[in-house]
Amino acid sequence: MTSTEIKQALSFTDFKAQVLNDYKIAITSRECSLLGRREVLTGKAKFGIFGDGKEVPQLAMAKAFKNGDFRSGYYRDQTFMMAIGELSIEQFFAGLYGHASLEHDPMSAGRQMGGHFATHSLDENGKWKNLTQQKNSSSDISPTAGQMPRLLGLAQASKIYRNVRGIDTTNFSENGNEVAWGTIGNASTSEGLFFETINAAGVLQVPMVMSVWDDDYGISVHARYQTTKENISEILKGFQRDENSNGYEIIRVKGWDYPELVAAYEKASKIAREEHVPVLMHIYQLTQPQGHSTSGSHERYKNADRLAWEAEFDCITQMRKWVIENNLATQEEIDAIDKQAKADVLEGKKNAWNAYLNPIKAERDELTALLKNIASASDNGVFIEKYVAELSGLKEPQRKDLLIAARKVLRLVIKESGRHALSAWIKNYTEDIQPKYSSHLHSQSDRNIFNIQEVAPQYNESTEDADGRMVMRNNFDALFTKYPEALVFGEDCGNIGDVNQGLEGMQEKYGDFRVCDAGIREATILGQGIGMAMRGLRPIAEIQYLDYLLYALQIMSDDLATLHYRTAGRQKAPLIIRTRGHRLEGIWHSGSPMGMIINALRGINVLVPRNMTKAAGFYNTLMESDEPALVVECLNGYRLKEKMPANLGEFKTPIGVTETLKEGKDITLVSYGSTLRLVEQAAKELLEVGIDAEIIDIQSLLPFDINHDIAKSVAKTNRLLVIDEDVPGGASAYILQQVIDVQGAYKYLDSKPETLAAKEHRPAYGTDGDYFSKPSVEDIFEKVYSIMYEAKPEEFPELY
Repeated sequence: MTSTEIKQALSFTDFKAQVLNDYKIAITSRECSLLGRREVLTGKAKFGIFGDGKEVPQLAMAKAFKNGDFRSGYYRDQTFMMAIGELSIEQFFAGLYGHASLEHDPMSAGRQMGGHFATHSLDENGKWKNLTQQKNSSSDISPTAGQMPRLLGLAQASKIYRNVRGIDTTNFSENGNEVAWGTIGNASTSEGLFFETINAAGVLQVPMVMSVWDDDYGISVHARYQTTKENISEILKGFQRDENSNGYEIIRVKGWDYPELVAAYEKASKIAREEHVPVLMHIYQLTQPQGHSTSGSHERYKNADRLAWEAEFDCITQMRKWVIENNLATQEEIDAIDKQAKADVLEGKKNAWNAYLNPIKAERDELTALLKNIASASDNGVFIEKYVAELSGLKEPQRKDLLIAARKVLRLVIKESGRHALSAWIKNYTEDIQPKYSSHLHSQSDRNIFNIQEVAPQYNESTEDADGRMVMRNNFDALFTKYPEALVFGEDCGNIGDVNQGLEGMQEKYGDFRVCDAGIREATILGQGIGMAMRGLRPIAEIQYLDYLLYALQIMSDDLATLHYRTAGRQKAPLIIRTRGHRLEGIWHSGSPMGMIINALRGINVLVPRNMTKAAGFYNTLMESDEPALVVECLNGYRLKEKMPANLGEFKTPIGVTETLKEGKDITLVSYGSTLRLVEQAAKELLEVGIDAEIIDIQSLLPFDINHDIAKSVAKTNRLLVIDEDVPGGASAYILQQVIDVQGAYKYLDSKPETLAAKEHRPAYGTDGDYFSKPSVEDIFEKVYSIMYEAKPEEFPELY
């Protein structure tokens, strides 16, 4: 043979091996789906949602996916994860069983249901791994289209890394060559988040390849009820780029055509990677052989003709046919691969189940041995032996079963010596097991917020007063100089320097990649920040007004707030969200829905500074930490005078720490943000009638008063009033729960703890609207006076 003939023979041999390996991955994935469904129906797993019917296009996508790239997909992508080497059979089933171990379920350590995938961006100490040397998947979430906003940021990071000089790209990028790959089901393209992201990516021209897996259904609802013309690529034709305008490259491919899919994905990768142009991949004529999930069967809503078509055009069936027709394998060879895959999956399933169950059995055996010992010396031994027998008889015990039995037996020995050993076992077991389900809501690395030391603002003798917005602007200037990886974006952030001039001149100085305007699209502004933060940048996403945060609240709650938790500490997004709120004018520019926010955002620090110096100090602290945060600046504070610190970019406001603004002996007044100025004025007027109030600025709602300074104050004054401009029962209820319940301040009270909040309705427009909607100085004065009247009626006669 000539050298050319040898090369061609080797090339064909390699090609054949690759194709057959792809087929093996596809059929292995299918067998996992089939067996996974049975595991749910037999009760071993709680719920199953699988990727059957989508295997072949995912193989093609995986071929074009390179080290450094990121996926932002949804719960059908198991074949892709297997094809890039990030999901084994055992791991697939560990996720299905909810195995609370990163070693066995590296996706979420059992915190998410199966089908929700992730890779590890962080090591066990919370330090960044080298993301350019691995294939990356951001952690999935269940809400439909919820992966879209984050996808935009993952793609935009490449554009920043390619165009901004001075950033240390080690671990994160190689000249912005990375592509962000998104996946979504056809029905979920009906969601607003899909359209918002598609539009934003087209505007920004980011390297994103968006695949729509189209099987004509959304659970049981056909595409005719989901999408105009029943065709997402048809209605997005206007996004197609041409020689005169930017846009998308739109590619349509049948989901069962293996060679066409491979070629299409190679083309899409090249366009996105080299040109930084987004690509929409409409993968149609797909199927879903087992229906949407284990909660039902697709035979209920598909007719016989549809089911017959799906059987014929199942992507694996078509791939098998193509392989045989092109002499890449014989029927016997394909049958052998199928048989081996079935055996491998069965073996992997057994291994995963044993790995999940055996530790719990060992824990059960330890407990039953202890209970037997306690029963032998107990007057209630007969009843305890009953619990032992029930536990021992469980073939598939759960940890819940162990604690239920132990805690019920504890009641039986409450007056016996056996109580001590059992009580210790319960405490030790809970301390050992609870973190498996509850750890990493916040960072546990050495850069967590509690490791950032406070630095006070410093002032020169010649320091003059300046508008608060100037403190903010000059501090941002210092931060952008200090951190080349820092950037800010949002509506009106760039050209005019934000609506309150807190970024005045910053775009001109640092360029429009680092200080940039964004469209009116709050959810994807948040998504930009999440994705870029997941790739090592330090974004500040600005939402113009606190009232507008509701557009982004779902993404903040479902994605950002849960990210570190749902990956058991193996992914993070230290995004800073900047907004402004509290008192100003009208229903949609003076809201303070803090109760809604703090209850939706556990996992994000929520900071409420009273002035711009405090806010700037929070930004400085956050830039040194690796945690996400929301900073709510006072909307009516930008023109108020403050001293200009000399150590801009360096002073740090501690997070979770209150500040006592005025000491007093009669009552503790607790508040935050803009309302504090009214509280301070009311306290001055209260002094005139002999009431000496102590004022505490909360500063940080999440976390809340970690030193319990409010309880210490109540121990001195014996009275408490919480003043808040949220609705009644909003943030004030949370504050009261923290002080009374968590801090135990109830034991110091001589009067009923009270709250003073805004009215139940949104604030009305105008000066009078504000006065009659939110707490006023007079409201605060009279509320405090009424508390003192109840305590000392002779000294403080009734006002009304």
